[in-house]
Amino acid sequence: MSDKDSPPKPPQRAEKCLECGSDNLVHDYDTGETVCGDCGLVLYEQMMDKGPEWRAFTQEEKASRSRVGVPTSYSVHDKGLSTAISQVDRDAFGRKLPLSTRLQMWRLRKWQIRSRVHSSVDRNLAQAMAELDRLSDKVYIPPPIKEKAAIIYRKALDKGLVRGRSIAAIAAASLYASCRGSGTPRTLREISDASLVAKKDVARCYRLLLRELEVHMPIADPLTYVSKIAEKTGISGKTQGAAINILRDARRKRAAAGKDPMGLAAAALYIACLQSNEKKTQKDIAEAAGVTEVTVRNRYKTLKKQLNLELPD
Repeated sequence: MSDKDSPPKPPQRAEKCLECGSDNLVHDYDTGETVCGDCGLVLYEQMMDKGPEWRAFTQEEKASRSRVGVPTSYSVHDKGLSTAISQVDRDAFGRKLPLSTRLQMWRLRKWQIRSRVHSSVDRNLAQAMAELDRLSDKVYIPPPIKEKAAIIYRKALDKGLVRGRSIAAIAAASLYASCRGSGTPRTLREISDASLVAKKDVARCYRLLLRELEVHMPIADPLTYVSKIAEKTGISGKTQGAAINILRDARRKRAAAGKDPMGLAAAALYIACLQSNEKKTQKDIAEAAGVTEVTVRNRYKTLKKQLNLELPD
């Protein structure tokens, strides 16, 4: 093919103004023009806009009109990057699909489900993340805490800690470790009761995670359990504030060292109820805290002695 028969080449975009030679070019994306900033010559007037074709004037409109998928999530076994084919056999207009199309979609749906879980690791993660979802819904865990629990479980799976152990036990232990690390007031008994595993097995897996993953947990603070116990027993906010002050005094005088945080919070609430004349018994507070009356009574005597409190008998 000769040079005469070859197709014409597209013109090169100029980097300088053709009129005055200035390189001060202004790109106006609203009108699609490129204009010289010195002499005003319009160099191009059909510039390609690579942005979306829709407009948004608020952040809510921008979020609703965006066509990207859901953000990646560690609490989904494939991190949310797979495709889900729904079981609605209708098109975009609500019309029922013909039989041949329905059969094709059924086959696609079947193989898509099989392709999502194609290895033992994926099957393990799918079962564990489903268990984490169930536990989180049952004990009211916020999504960020659930994401952290999923990361802990994935680290345990990578180190081979799940092999030979119960998936449900490791998932419950990961969730408890996430709650302890973030200060979320959830006890081991609450998570084990919501799980299908015994408390001692969850505790054993929790200690394994701390040892093998080298996770350092903060010391449990009894202040985080005050509002939880008070809500169950209907104690007023003023009494809760008094109980928090009692616990802070006990911390300064080191009267709370080595004691169960739930028992300390229950005893502080009982003392605050006595001071404010709220009629709450040790049995009511102990049942709300999940401890025995003996524990509340012993912590009550310890705080009364260490803090030199004058209380009615």
